[in-house]
Amino acid sequence: MEDQKSPSFLPASKVKGLRFGGQLLIKNFTIRRASPPQLLRLLPSAAAAAAAVSTTGSSSSPFSSTAAYLPTNFTILAHHALHTLTLGLGTKKSKVVIFVFESGALRAGVERSWPSEIALGEVNRRLIRGLAGFEMARFKFRKGCITFYVYAVRRAGSAGFSSGEELRRVVQAVASLNDFLDHTAMLAMPHQKSLSHIPSVRLTTMAH
Repeated sequence: MEDQKSPSFLPASKVKGLRFGGQLLIKNFTIRRASPPQLLRLLPSAAAAAAAVSTTGSSSSPFSSTAAYLPTNFTILAHHALHTLTLGLGTKKSKVVIFVFESGALRAGVERSWPSEIALGEVNRRLIRGLAGFEMARFKFRKGCITFYVYAVRRAGSAGFSSGEELRRVVQAVASLNDFLDHTAMLAMPHQKSLSHIPSVRLTTMAH
């Protein structure tokens, strides 16, 4: 992780977005909204943590307030082709974007206006800056060839964050992921057989 400290909420117009450096071509690559089973398989430790603390036996999703976007198969293969055609000079890095809203109802309402698939270069404008009247806190994790961006989302002026426990589980789950040595590992979705976790990893600080 980097820029690590307690979450700091900023207006959506001011929070840091996705960064691309000099690799402008990847702005055209696409990401797609993850289905609930894909999110469970991407972050199984978060689901396990939710089950461990549940006292109701409820089968509801541990990610009721969370939405995520993963690289499409086209993006993964395009990264691989670019890296090969440029003799290793092209970027191998992909991005995963996760949003944790202050409630499931807010997530559902926002998702209705969001596309199921979007170019990486449009994420800052449409998914982040486009949320007028909202505040966000950003967490960034570099995991080898995959950079994870996690955004906590609340209405402007809200006190605290009502989905704090879900946010904590998501952030800890991402922090515990091993580095992706090859971004084509994402092709393992929905089974995600290529992901493994570092046991007993404790989250000490968080980015914004």
